[in-house]
Amino acid sequence: MISSSQIRSARAMLNFSGLELAKKSGISMKTLRRYESQEGIPVANTAVLLSIKACLESYGIEFTGDPLKNPGVILHISD
Repeated sequence: MISSSQIRSARAMLNFSGLELAKKSGISMKTLRRYESQEGIPVANTAVLLSIKACLESYGIEFTGDPLKNPGVILHISD
């Protein structure tokens, strides 16, 4: 799973607005705001979190570490 801080960090690395990520992930902006405002792993629908994760990964994001103890995000830039 991924943490709220990883979602926020990945979005910032990609320079995505909240609305842009919500649209690309197929979720509502309200849902994204709710998830990003929480600490740790969001209390969320697992399918929605997986959709956000898959979307971000498709743009070169790699989630690293334990999402609760040492969450990390790496951006792999394509040539």
